[in-house]
Amino acid sequence: MSAAATDCMPTPFPELIRRFNVSGPRYTSYPTSDRFVEAFTPEHCVQALAQRRSGAAAMLLPLTLYAHIPFCESLCYYCACNKVITRHHERGQTYLRYLSREVDLHTAQVGMGQNVSQLHLGGGTPTFLCDSELRDLMAMLRRSFAFAPGAECSIEVDPRTVDASRLATLAELGFNRLSFGVQDFDPAVQKAVHRVQPAEQLFALMESARALGFESVNFDLIYGLPRQTPESFDRTLAQVTQLRPDRIALYAYVHLPERFKPQRRIVAAELPSAAAKVSMLSRSLSAFQGAGYVYVGMDHFALPNDSLAVAKRQGRLHRNFQGYSTQPNRDVIGLGVSAIGKVGATYSQNAKTLDEYYDALDQGRLPVARGFALSRDDLVRRAVIMALMCQGQLQFESIELAHLIDFKSYFAAELEALRGMQDKGLVEINDCGIEVTAMGWFFVRGVAMVFDRYLQADRTRARFSRIL
Repeated sequence: MSAAATDCMPTPFPELIRRFNVSGPRYTSYPTSDRFVEAFTPEHCVQALAQRRSGAAAMLLPLTLYAHIPFCESLCYYCACNKVITRHHERGQTYLRYLSREVDLHTAQVGMGQNVSQLHLGGGTPTFLCDSELRDLMAMLRRSFAFAPGAECSIEVDPRTVDASRLATLAELGFNRLSFGVQDFDPAVQKAVHRVQPAEQLFALMESARALGFESVNFDLIYGLPRQTPESFDRTLAQVTQLRPDRIALYAYVHLPERFKPQRRIVAAELPSAAAKVSMLSRSLSAFQGAGYVYVGMDHFALPNDSLAVAKRQGRLHRNFQGYSTQPNRDVIGLGVSAIGKVGATYSQNAKTLDEYYDALDQGRLPVARGFALSRDDLVRRAVIMALMCQGQLQFESIELAHLIDFKSYFAAELEALRGMQDKGLVEINDCGIEVTAMGWFFVRGVAMVFDRYLQADRTRARFSRIL
């Protein structure tokens, strides 16, 4: 999908919403993580790491590091992340000791000093760790890996856990990108989700972040939360555009209390209607584009000079387990409880509980609990899905040359299945390729789902969020 196609996004018609607003994956990977199997063992991960070390990738392609810090002081009712609620900050020291063991197990396979071009600390709340613990963590990572000049180093920040002094420490440690969990500025909404943070606090932190020279600041927002209305969310949008973060991630709240226990504390009757959610999305698109933001894709907006918007314009956008990325298809080392890694044609996920994570490391083995080894068909379909999700278009020839297939024959059933979307103006199909239209971008996950072999074989989608 061309950049011009996203300059002025339309509002999806109610009839399209009724027909195409189905449940489906977000495609931060393909196959998606729900397809991972326990038959993929730590030994398979060791083999993949060893193959990287012996191959050309070890010399030519930098790594991405992801470290998961699971601790939070308080529970946010909407949260579906893997977290541990505790006020015992001494647990951070224990966790870092085990994280160091895991790093050692990885470097024993890939070698010390592997080049790293991207680091992301997620959670949980990474800023649960105190300044000295963050210093220890970064020192440990820098001893084990070689960070490239200008490497992207980002950290998720709960605004309630930092002040100007702590932001200065993060800058000193080499973090050049921040992601603030904002969600909504409305006090009633904050109270309903158990996350009260005054707007004044964000304004002060943004002023400090700008003064400290952070390259990029992201705001996470959520629409569809309890007590939200289109009018109340308009006020949040106005405050966000006034603060002018470099990036905005706008997520639809997914209410799945049967899967995520904290959500059972949300009063379902206070959730906005589907029509109200669509209105919030439409108003958000108008507000952000009116403020000069580029609609990067699906959930993400960026100022025109931000690297994410530049990558979009230049056709260099990618997706990994943290969402849209400027980095090419890098191997990812996932560290910490529940972290997901990608090495070669494999995915691996660590144990989801601290006890299991610690136990594996006590036994001297990687804490991998499950994973997936991709087949040739998986690799072809991953290339197609990521092209649609990142660029909004694909050329048949590029897939054919890379994977030695005849696209129209290989995907004959999928192309036929897309005809209904083409008839509704969501995609355009010609002899050379497929392009997602401006209206179709709302439903790009649905377009990608057509090429998901596992999903087509298994129509049970209750585990996924709806597209809108």
